[in-house]
Amino acid sequence: MSEYGPDPVAETVRWLERAVIGLNLCPFAKAVLAKRQIRFVLSYARTPEQLLEELSSELVLLEQTPAEQIDTTLLIHPQVLTDFLDFNDFLELADETVALLDLEGEIQIASFHPDYQFAGTAFDDIGNCTNRSPYPTLHLLRESSVERAVAAFPDPDAIVERNLATLEKLGADGWRKLSAWNFSG
Repeated sequence: MSEYGPDPVAETVRWLERAVIGLNLCPFAKAVLAKRQIRFVLSYARTPEQLLEELSSELVLLEQTPAEQIDTTLLIHPQVLTDFLDFNDFLELADETVALLDLEGEIQIASFHPDYQFAGTAFDDIGNCTNRSPYPTLHLLRESSVERAVAAFPDPDAIVERNLATLEKLGADGWRKLSAWNFSG
């Protein structure tokens, strides 16, 4: 337990194992988790400015660390940007930070949030669940790793379609049961 209740890192690992890997939403996640190349960072930031400072530090650390040690970083921030619209607005600042650090083409940021909603969809559209996580999370990815993973996958464009089909088959009730991140065992 932490000051946030259940441990946000442990819940994020369960989400990664049960949803992302368990449903095969990202066919590339299993290998980096098995190799322990994912850095899980719990942010104590309470303001977007504090989070931006942490993001900058994590971007630099990822860029300076060999991929064999840290291939990707999940920056989990349970106390800031809990409103999805605020989180979504912040993503522009996050991308600007990548550019300011001269890391465009080297690192990209993917986004996950408990209330994630793709543009043009209804809130309860099951497809939004591909980017729903227990806590607001910024996923820092090395472009070179993404390129290698995509090149090794037979049809990377089919991933989105397959994910939607998987989630539609699972349904809203199935997702609710699966996404009970705070569980024992």
